[in-house]
Amino acid sequence: MPDLDVIIIGGGPAGLTAGIYASRARLKTLLLEKMMPGGQILTTPLLENYPGFSEGVTGLGVIEEMVKQAQRFGLEIKTGEVTKIEDRGALKAVVSDTGAYNAAAVIFAMGASYSKLGVPGEEKLAGRGVSYCATCDGPLFRNKEVAVVGGGDTAIEEALHLAHFCSRISVIHRRNELRATRILQERAFAEKKINIVWDSVVTEILGTEKVEGVMTKNVKTSEQKITPAAGVFLAVGFTPHTGIAKGLVATDDKGYIITDDDMAASRAGFFAAGDCRKKLLRQFVTACGDGATAAFAAQRYIEQKGGAR
Repeated sequence: MPDLDVIIIGGGPAGLTAGIYASRARLKTLLLEKMMPGGQILTTPLLENYPGFSEGVTGLGVIEEMVKQAQRFGLEIKTGEVTKIEDRGALKAVVSDTGAYNAAAVIFAMGASYSKLGVPGEEKLAGRGVSYCATCDGPLFRNKEVAVVGGGDTAIEEALHLAHFCSRISVIHRRNELRATRILQERAFAEKKINIVWDSVVTEILGTEKVEGVMTKNVKTSEQKITPAAGVFLAVGFTPHTGIAKGLVATDDKGYIITDDDMAASRAGFFAAGDCRKKLLRQFVTACGDGATAAFAAQRYIEQKGGAR
C-alpha cells in the first residue's frame, strides 16, 4: 500500500487549494514545493479581483493564510524539487532532491512563468510598473499611459482590456504586422486609445522607484526613442513548468498538461491544476477552482481503487 494518498507537486494557489481539499477529506497528503509556497502570486502587490476582498489583498498575505489553513487540516508541506516520477500502477513513486515518496495519486500544480524580455529595468521594476497581467493590474493604471509589448492574441487582448482604464496604450511590436487574429486586430485599430509602435523592440525599461517609460529601438532603422509609460505589460508568452510530466502524461505543443473537465490527465491517477494545464484563463481564482476539482477527483479515484489509507 502507498505511504500517502496524494502527492501534490507545486505550492502555488492551485497546489495549496488542492492540499486544503484533500487534507480536509482526510486523505494523507504531501505537498512538495521546490522553493517557498506561493508561486507567481507572491510578486503581486495587490490582488484586486479575488472575490471576498473588496479592498484587495496582497499576494503574500493570501498565501500565508492559505498555508495556515491547509496545515490546520493536516497538509504536510516539504521543500524539494521533484526529479523523477514513476507510475507503478496503484503506486506512484515520486523522487525529489530531499526524499522519495509514494502515493495513490499525484496532482501536478507546478504552474507556469511569464516569458521575460531580459532587458535592463525589468527585474528591478517588477511589481512597480512592470506587469505580466492586464486583467490583474490594469485598474491600477487608471487614466495613465502604459505600454504593451507583443503582437499576438494575448498582447492585443491585454491592450483592449487596458483601454477600459488607461488614457493611452502603446503596443510595441517587432514586426510590421500583428500576429493576433483578424477580429482582435480590427478592434485594436478601431480603438483610439491604442497606438501601434511598429518594427520596434524594447531595449530598456526606464525608472528609478517605478516605471517611467520604455526605450525602444526600430529594428529596421536602429532609431531609438523613449515612450512615456507608467506601466509596462509584457505579453510575450508563458513557459509551463511541466518538464517532469513530459513523457508521463499528454501535453500540448507548448508543454501544457492536457486534462479533462475533472482535471484528470491522460494517465490514470495523475491530475493537473492551475497554470501548468491547458486552459483558457490563468488567474488566481481559476487556479483555486482547478485545485479543488483536482483534489476531489483524486479522492474519487482513490475510493474507486479501494479507498484511502
